[in-house]
Amino acid sequence: MGASVLQNAMIFLGAALVFVPIAKRLGIGSVLGYIIGGVVIGPFVLAFIGTEGEDIMHAAEFGVVMMLFLIGLELNPQSFWRMRRRIVGMGGLQMLLTSILFFLFFYFGSGMELNTSIALALTFSMSSTAIVLQTLKEKNLDKSRAGKSSFAVLLFQDIAVIPILAALPLLALGEVQTKVARTGVLGWMDENRTITILVAVSSIILLGRFVFSPLLHLIARVHMRELFTASALFLVIAVSWLMDLAGVSAALGAFLAGVLMANSEFRHELESNLEPFKGLLLGLFFTAVGSTINFGLIVHQPLAIFKAVLLFMLLKSFVLFIVGKIFHKVLMQNILFTLLLSQIGEFAFILMGSIGMLGLLEKEMLDFYMAVITISMIMSPILLFVNEKFIASKIISNKTEEKEYTVDPKEHNDIIIAGFGHFGSTLGRFLRANGVEATILDNNSEQVVLLRKMGFKVFYGDATRTAILDAAGAAHAKILVSALDIPEKNIELSALVSKHYPHLKLFFRAKNRLNAY
Repeated sequence: MGASVLQNAMIFLGAALVFVPIAKRLGIGSVLGYIIGGVVIGPFVLAFIGTEGEDIMHAAEFGVVMMLFLIGLELNPQSFWRMRRRIVGMGGLQMLLTSILFFLFFYFGSGMELNTSIALALTFSMSSTAIVLQTLKEKNLDKSRAGKSSFAVLLFQDIAVIPILAALPLLALGEVQTKVARTGVLGWMDENRTITILVAVSSIILLGRFVFSPLLHLIARVHMRELFTASALFLVIAVSWLMDLAGVSAALGAFLAGVLMANSEFRHELESNLEPFKGLLLGLFFTAVGSTINFGLIVHQPLAIFKAVLLFMLLKSFVLFIVGKIFHKVLMQNILFTLLLSQIGEFAFILMGSIGMLGLLEKEMLDFYMAVITISMIMSPILLFVNEKFIASKIISNKTEEKEYTVDPKEHNDIIIAGFGHFGSTLGRFLRANGVEATILDNNSEQVVLLRKMGFKVFYGDATRTAILDAAGAAHAKILVSALDIPEKNIELSALVSKHYPHLKLFFRAKNRLNAY
């Protein structure tokens, strides 16, 4: 008998509560914490959640669905038009070049069929929207050039999944169908996959235009916030169910619904109501990714799998670095851009599922490539951690006259500012205009180089790390001002400073009353 829903929920949440704080304290990010937690509770370590890995992944993918709905909400036509050069230029070029490289590998290097090579090439050109956006948010890099470019490329990939899903049945014509036969209308849908996908997408567009907005107007008149939250969840679940019924990616349906609601007057209300669910469900998705890693396959073919992971990530990194160069990215931002997108993303799971059901790939090779995708997702946060701790700081120190990132105790400043965005830069300029020097901490490498050229004493790194605070002279300073945008980071920083530097007087930026409380 399988474990109950409540038991599984308790195990997943418990794993998050144990492993995510540890990962954050070690500086490796919450994504890797969730994945490690999933590995530990999974069937190949403690076996707390049994062996029904596919069922777990199917449920956990709702976190990706929720995330893409919220991305769609932010994508109104004006913002899309402003980003068109990045989205179409960088995203299109990345997809084209990566797909060509992977096609050459699969067709000539692995000797696969033409149609299978095309399907796999398109699949492996995808990057992980969930990992990248979570990383950008945690490290406050979403406003950096690398962050904006990564978001644009991911957006193009997310949109491209719709035509790719529609094209896969055409590539599978003449192949042996391995999916379970259905009868009646569902059977007709299986036999006419491309038409089904186009009809499903058209249905979502019509629903968004003529049903969703009037429905939300009716709900808003009741003036019950919990009812509006319920309607927002109903909207996402209904769209996901409709797309899943049609055999299309539920995440893509949610993304499309979000885009259609982007110009609605309910946009911000929907966003605020669904944001808490998104974070929790994304954590569940990452934990499920860790729990479904097939260690049996990895143990039997460790060399082959890790060689494939290395090769695929190198191919993607090569293309991404070239694309960054074409679009005139400075070295540090280009390295960050490359590492952010070098993994294979969660949409590859969905596309590989379709490839398997359509009979384009044998079960053995399907399992092999699923393992490769999962390992690449685990490698991504590790590579970003290595970049932040070792690569970026080295490049910055080589680009500036100061070779050491340690403040001489005789030259320390009494004020430290963590974060130099709009708020931090305003405060820093105000202090400087009044003859007060401050030491600045920021994790945007491009910003750091610019500020150092302007004469500011700036350090690259995460302000919630004691090593960075030590280097900035926290032991001798009198005041620490946190101008970080993320409330959770402020809470983490306050606990750290209170423990290690109790003499510092703390000032924190709060965006609203709730944040201040």
